Amino acid sequence: MTTRATRSPRRRTVTALMVVLAVIAVFVVRLVDIQVVNAEGHIAAQKEKATQTSITLAGTRGNIVDEGGRVLATSTLRYDVEIDPMLAANGIDKRDENGDIVKGADGKNEKVAWPELAARIAAVTGQSPEDVTAIVVDALAKNPKARWAPVTRNVSTETYRALADLGLPFLSFPPVASRTYPDGAVAGNVIGFVSSDGKPLEGVEKLQNSCLDPKAGSVTFQRGRDGVRIPGTEVEKPAVDGGTLTLTIDSDLQWYMQQLIAEETKRYNANWGGIIVMEVATGKIRAFAETPTVDPNDPAASDADDRASRLARFSYEPGSTFKPVTAATAIEAAGLTPLSSVKTPSRMTFPNGAVINDSDQHATETLTLTGGLVRSSNVAMSQFGAKVDPQTRFDYLTKFGVGQPQGLNWSGEPEQLGFRLKPADWDNQTYYTTTFGQAFTVTATQVASVYQTIANGGVRMPAQLVESCTKADGTVVTPDLPEPVRVIKKETASQVSQMLENVFAQGTLADDVKIDGYRMAGKTGTAQIYDGKGGYKKNLYFTSLVGYAPAEDPQYVVLTVFDEPKKERMSSANRSVFTKAMTQVLTHYRIMPSGSETPLLPVTK
Repeated sequence: MTTRATRSPRRRTVTALMVVLAVIAVFVVRLVDIQVVNAEGHIAAQKEKATQTSITLAGTRGNIVDEGGRVLATSTLRYDVEIDPMLAANGIDKRDENGDIVKGADGKNEKVAWPELAARIAAVTGQSPEDVTAIVVDALAKNPKARWAPVTRNVSTETYRALADLGLPFLSFPPVASRTYPDGAVAGNVIGFVSSDGKPLEGVEKLQNSCLDPKAGSVTFQRGRDGVRIPGTEVEKPAVDGGTLTLTIDSDLQWYMQQLIAEETKRYNANWGGIIVMEVATGKIRAFAETPTVDPNDPAASDADDRASRLARFSYEPGSTFKPVTAATAIEAAGLTPLSSVKTPSRMTFPNGAVINDSDQHATETLTLTGGLVRSSNVAMSQFGAKVDPQTRFDYLTKFGVGQPQGLNWSGEPEQLGFRLKPADWDNQTYYTTTFGQAFTVTATQVASVYQTIANGGVRMPAQLVESCTKADGTVVTPDLPEPVRVIKKETASQVSQMLENVFAQGTLADDVKIDGYRMAGKTGTAQIYDGKGGYKKNLYFTSLVGYAPAEDPQYVVLTVFDEPKKERMSSANRSVFTKAMTQVLTHYRIMPSGSETPLLPVTK
């Protein structure tokens, strides 16, 4: 039986519970009203009192790496520090140790004034409190409603975090990508550089910007009058980082070649010098070294003319390095062989009145086609070349790349690349000078490509500096390269290669370029330099030496060039640098020695 004494506490408990439930129900109803039923209305009301803020989310510019994945260019995030002058001028609420707002005697919130806040900022950034204070004062003096002013730029992540910890709602920190090049000037002329604001200006930084460039995102939200974000107003669009650009360059080999060409260019007092190492089977460029070069970390330290790639942009008449093209053309179009011969004086007047000279005075001799290359005789090669009509010669030169894009997709390619005159317009002298590399221009890359073609059995592979682009989502995109082209027959390439072996084995450079154990093939070139006035510079030449090894199973082409060497003006200046460069290539890639001797061919009859 329930007594009155026991019923009273139970009733009080039930009553209290009902009161609690009723209060909760009121809160729930109100909460639903605020966040669901009238959410848009409440947000709209807040927006009327709020300001919209948008913060850019910077993506990270992609890395540039060498063929083995070594980083050559990378980006790190730094931060700009910006301020809302109107908010800053009003100060912030003062808070006690517990984080509660401090009230004054009049019941209003106490404030921390702007000068004190400026001192807190200055203590982190290293600026003076007076300078930071003046940022807001000056901004409001110019525009009383100013909502933006810069405090400082390009601060480290450590500084950014220290400023963020101050909890100042009027500060913002847009991230900025900072570009760095860990290996400095290694491949600097290939990589290029970006401006202080991240705009690509040169090299693959510019040419491959579509791979490297990030896509910025954003965060947009509303701030109340107190500067605090309004919940539910934030909209984020994520940034997309740039891709990773993989080059064909071997950075270790590139470093060595840059040191070598710098030393040799100084030694021979040349305007500039360069070395190209190209893989025979693929056309991939493993080194593209030149001097002077540029450190992308500090491009302003280099002269403007030294900040780009001369190997990619400089065009010149190749001279004797193109005599093998004449030999190949004569073999295929006129049925000649390495043993075909012509009488060769040191100076010859041809039936059309053209006069051709060899570089040295010599008695008249009967040179074979092999001998024409070994002796590098302009007179002999003119006679062999003249056995083929001009249009056919023109067609073969074109197939070997003359007048065609060099394949690197490099900006600023020479406008006059190729022939100054078409075959129908060749004058009496040009009719013959085209047989030994004059009256048309090429780049160093195109010369290397000619020897890659011969070494590769007559198949020209597109010259290649870019391996691939790996997008942020992992997609790998390879460059859209031209298809390989058969330029000459395999048998023709073999014959020309044997003759080029004999150039190295029997020519005047034989002892200087010999590398024990290896058969090599190649050719020198001492090209006259066009003076822009219809003639050539006097006693100044563009010298080169190009070859490949091992000749019986070619793996790599090496080309060395000097612009106007003064200490040694002929192609003999290139012998030392070529030998050192080829030796390093063979060692670096662990190429086995030949194990046989070059079969010697007759030079004279």
